[in-house]
Amino acid sequence: MRFVPQERMALFIDGANLYAATRSLGFDVDYRRLLDYFSERSNLVRAYYYSALLDTEEYSPLKPLTDWLAYNGYSLVTKPAKEFTDALGRRRIKGNMDIELAIDMLELAPRLDHAVLFSGDSDFRRLVEAVQRKGVRVTVISTVKTNPPMIADELRRQADQFAELAEIAAEFTRKPREPRGPMANREDDFA
Repeated sequence: MRFVPQERMALFIDGANLYAATRSLGFDVDYRRLLDYFSERSNLVRAYYYSALLDTEEYSPLKPLTDWLAYNGYSLVTKPAKEFTDALGRRRIKGNMDIELAIDMLELAPRLDHAVLFSGDSDFRRLVEAVQRKGVRVTVISTVKTNPPMIADELRRQADQFAELAEIAAEFTRKPREPRGPMANREDDFA
């Protein structure tokens, strides 16, 4: 990735999309290292993380992650996911965060030099184009190394720069840990 020192940058992370991409590539993100990676190379104005959460009485596996992100430098944007049964009787969950991400990126664009979008969703092509018209350079981070690729071709072509997630993952991949005792700090699970 190409960085310009002291450029005003913001990260826009489509949580579900990044999770699917990293899972397909076989690694876990260390969100503290991710924030450090971009903070050390730019003037990081904001790091947004978008996730729809299922509001049930059961424990959500996303809750510890979203709590950690909210307390450790990320602007967490969530909304309740909707659960429904499809025509074949299968349980489905819907929780699209595209509008929230688009509004935040457009509102912040006048105060940015560089927007970094972690998503491969083709729906963001017009957003990227609109932000570019405001003079903001846009990098899209996703992957073509999965089958099928996680990045829509039209989004990749629209971006000023495309960064292959598999090629920069070493900068913010969670390192293997030694086994811990029962009193270990659980926050480290997200660091």
